[in-house]
Amino acid sequence: MNTDNKKTQERLVVSYILWMAGLVGLGGLHRLYNGKIVTGLFWLLTCGVFYIGQFIDLFLIPGMTEEYEQKLRLKGGVPLNQPAIASQVYRPTTNQLTVQLIAAAESRGGTLTVTQAVKSTGASFSEVEAMFKELLKSGYVRVDNDPTTGAVTYHFLEL
Repeated sequence: MNTDNKKTQERLVVSYILWMAGLVGLGGLHRLYNGKIVTGLFWLLTCGVFYIGQFIDLFLIPGMTEEYEQKLRLKGGVPLNQPAIASQVYRPTTNQLTVQLIAAAESRGGTLTVTQAVKSTGASFSEVEAMFKELLKSGYVRVDNDPTTGAVTYHFLEL
């Protein structure tokens, strides 16, 4: 079960528990919990609209929780058709990363540092360093230090 479904399930369980509080006169807590403030307060003041609204909500709670989760996703900048994942990380394929590194090096006169490569490609430091090692083994790049900064610099020989 992904993180998004787990949160929705947890919200659903809590909503039903709060719904049960309506059976003892505290109707509407489930509505307040799901962001329906005005109707939640109305339910609270009228004992769940004389228990009729409270009973009907028994069947409406799944829709309320889903609607509230969608609002939260939109606030967080996650599109509705995409699940909310704790960490969405861009992972280029090996071929994509190679092409991105070559393009970045070409725009910098044929040389590139690891930091410049990370900034240009969006890949992690470890991914960039691993790719540079592969390119070094295959003879496409050579490595030395920048005379001014001392940074490790990779020179793309064919650019």
